[in-house]
Amino acid sequence: MAERLGPPLDEPVFDELAIIGIGLIGSSLARAARKTNAARRIVVADISPETLARAEALKLGDAFTADLAEAARNADCVVLCAPIGAYGAIGRTIGPALKPGAIVSDVGSVKGAVIAELEPILPAHARLVPAHPVAGTEQSGPDAGFATLFVNRWCILTPPSGTDAEAVRRVRALWEAIGANVEIMDAAHHDLVLAITSHVPHLIAYNIVGTAADLEDVTRSEVMKFSAGGFRDFTRIAASDPTMWRDVFLHNKEAVLEMLGRFTEDLTALQRMIRRGDGDGLFALFTRTRAIRLGIVAQGQDTAAPDFGRRGRDGEATEA
Repeated sequence: MAERLGPPLDEPVFDELAIIGIGLIGSSLARAARKTNAARRIVVADISPETLARAEALKLGDAFTADLAEAARNADCVVLCAPIGAYGAIGRTIGPALKPGAIVSDVGSVKGAVIAELEPILPAHARLVPAHPVAGTEQSGPDAGFATLFVNRWCILTPPSGTDAEAVRRVRALWEAIGANVEIMDAAHHDLVLAITSHVPHLIAYNIVGTAADLEDVTRSEVMKFSAGGFRDFTRIAASDPTMWRDVFLHNKEAVLEMLGRFTEDLTALQRMIRRGDGDGLFALFTRTRAIRLGIVAQGQDTAAPDFGRRGRDGEATEA
């Protein structure tokens, strides 16, 4: 699976790109935008002095500030790379500073709640184009980012009805410039799809690791020492940023609860197969689910390499 950025653009997509929040996704976006010339000038903003200082030391932008309004003032596009729970406060801060025609986008894993939060508080002259790059790792902070994070990954745009087509085109162009495949989707449908493909799997991972930690007859050291591949992969997912995932579940609770209900019903059916010794039923289920895994590999969204295809910084990792 090729994971290389294409050649730099002859002309940038944006003259000035402001990135608010410079953790894994924000720093990867900054690195990728710089390498591909997707933005002529990059302004990095973060309310954490330590994070901002580290971003400056890594030279992730052209300007660095803790003043979010100042970061947005001259930006053609502002991308929110902070936890979803902070979007409301950020929107109220940057709204009065946005210039006419400025685009506001984001990278959050939930879209319906983002639109409901931001649409009423952004000025009418701004353009809201929410985005969700389906990529990430369990690492966090500006040092965790890398320019090829989005290569061959999907980025889903969920523009509200009536959004300016040119604004959508430019956000699409930004993500395509840094290697992503772009799809446009209704926000409610996005939240349902991601609930089953990402949010519920993370919830299961957090839960099963917590269950293992709470076992009375098996010590925690034994759980860590004798972890097989499946449990190791669960622990990798469960190491993801707790603030981000708390906000995901609180802001996509309806879709997550719907998918959890479906999952619980299917788990009960599986429990019944095991209790009844239904080998044929188990074999049929495992054959069907194996085909889905092979399909994911065939579409280039992971590799068939050993150890779940994980290759550190250059490989696929937990997705938001």
